[in-house]
Amino acid sequence: MKQPQDREALPHWELSNVFPGLESDEFFQAIAAVSRYLDDLEHYVAEGEIDNRGRRPADLDETGEMATGFLERMNAILGLYATIRNYLYSYVSTDSYNVTAKRLLSETDPQGVRIRNLEVLFRGWLGAIAQDPESWPAILDTGGSVGEHGFFLKESVEQSRYLMSAAEESLAAELNVSGANAWSKLQNIICSQLKAPFTENGKTDELPVNIIRTFLSDPDGDKRRQAYQRELAAWETVREPLAACLNGIKGTVSTLDRRRGRSDSLHHTLDLARIDREILEAMLSAMRGSFPAFRRYWQAKACRLGREQLPWWDIFAPSGLSERRLSFQEAQSFILEQFATFSDKLADFSQRAFESHWIDAEPRAGKTGGGFCMYIPGVAESRILVNYDGSMDQVMTVAHELGHAYHNECLKDKSQLQRRTPMTLAETASIFNQTIITDAALKQASEPDEELAILETFLIDSAQVVVDIYSRYLFESELFERRKTAELSADDLCDLMVRCQKETYADGLDQEYLNPYMWTWKPHYYNADRSYYNFPYTFGLLFGLGLYKIYQEGNGDFLDRYDDLLASTGNGTTAELAARFDIDLRQPEFWRAGIMVIEERIDRYIAL
Repeated sequence: MKQPQDREALPHWELSNVFPGLESDEFFQAIAAVSRYLDDLEHYVAEGEIDNRGRRPADLDETGEMATGFLERMNAILGLYATIRNYLYSYVSTDSYNVTAKRLLSETDPQGVRIRNLEVLFRGWLGAIAQDPESWPAILDTGGSVGEHGFFLKESVEQSRYLMSAAEESLAAELNVSGANAWSKLQNIICSQLKAPFTENGKTDELPVNIIRTFLSDPDGDKRRQAYQRELAAWETVREPLAACLNGIKGTVSTLDRRRGRSDSLHHTLDLARIDREILEAMLSAMRGSFPAFRRYWQAKACRLGREQLPWWDIFAPSGLSERRLSFQEAQSFILEQFATFSDKLADFSQRAFESHWIDAEPRAGKTGGGFCMYIPGVAESRILVNYDGSMDQVMTVAHELGHAYHNECLKDKSQLQRRTPMTLAETASIFNQTIITDAALKQASEPDEELAILETFLIDSAQVVVDIYSRYLFESELFERRKTAELSADDLCDLMVRCQKETYADGLDQEYLNPYMWTWKPHYYNADRSYYNFPYTFGLLFGLGLYKIYQEGNGDFLDRYDDLLASTGNGTTAELAARFDIDLRQPEFWRAGIMVIEERIDRYIAL
């Protein structure tokens, strides 16, 4: 692997096949079409008295016809609305200075409110109908769109018990635009535009913090330490508005969950994840049991770096040949080569993603940090955002997001309501992709330094997904509990963050150098619709490792079953879908098996 050129032109994503431009006739025609579709559905709902107080259909046929009319109209609306929103977000996420894109995104918010209100009315109507234990099962057997959307309908009925009145739900949806969503947008703007001074080769420049954060994986230890110091100093300057954002969002979520009859905010998340507390606790138990092994890894890494203990800025330090950087073209070739060892279908799909410019890779001012993948229904394609720096960690991030895109590809023939995947299974394909690359790369490693580099990358990521995620889970649990009675100050949030890190990392890290500001920039904390968006990553890692182990056992039809699983993630509970591979998620042994794969690699890392 050679060093990339200093000024490698990293790709930006191509959007012209979605709409010709932000202010094109085609774009505004699509927005107008959504409004017309909504007008039509609102008239349909009012005329049919589809709500929890409206008239009941005369018979099964009428019920089926009314439900079919709603489902078909709603699917059309959701597909076009998601295309518009994700198109706009592709601009906002790569350039938070783009005033036009931000304005247009805001102008589409009311359409989202109308969609939410219509879903609430339909859910309430279903809940009222389902009170008849004799007719409800028969309704699900009426065939057509109703039969195809059976899981969605049953889940809607189950969740209807947690609805406020239609008027209250409508008010909550409208207030969300200027409330929790506004706080979330503010956090994104602050974090994407924040800059800090950074000195290199005797020259000091103001750099975006999302670029400075990439230096934490640099081979130069002094550069990593400066990145850590500059980043924390930058967050210090914006901690008060970010604390206000976090308090606003968590306060809103807590209030609404209480008014909807939820036992706590984790309750709603578990329902969204389609798991229960027994499954979560089985996984959390396995995570806690792994902490001593991870601490051995960090202690060995500290020794390798000539330290007694590992400070935070060395967590992401590379080892072995990972000190070299891959150009984006080299990363592409590497990823495609490894994917081909698993599936030609996956490799061919990923090549199409690269060649069609679905990936925006260049870190730059105004761009969102981290990485994500979003689906654009109008063109049946995904778009992937990463901040590529040439590190093996970023190579894995590209592979990870391509997993999400492949998952979207498997779902492309499903309706929008059939595509709704729980957070837990949403990480399956992405983690599986990373496992493919890690396993193939380890097999191909020709010298100890190369093997060490691959193991380091895997263990850095696994440590984040298991240990750091657990600290974030603890943080959010206590944050919700305390937010019920009062706001938390920036000092409170920093103290809580450090305490949770000490509980999980313990003597694996230097306790004097942790990261009190992890709560500021992680966007997962600032999503009012997805609280506790932390443990699903661990679920994805351990579930993906478990699936990969089944694949290695050589079952000839695994690839077909795997694709079928990905295509079915919107049509079953997590436990039901896992059972297709004879996996019992309530058994701690399953989760422990995934941990054992990680521990074996820790032992190998230490031996090297």
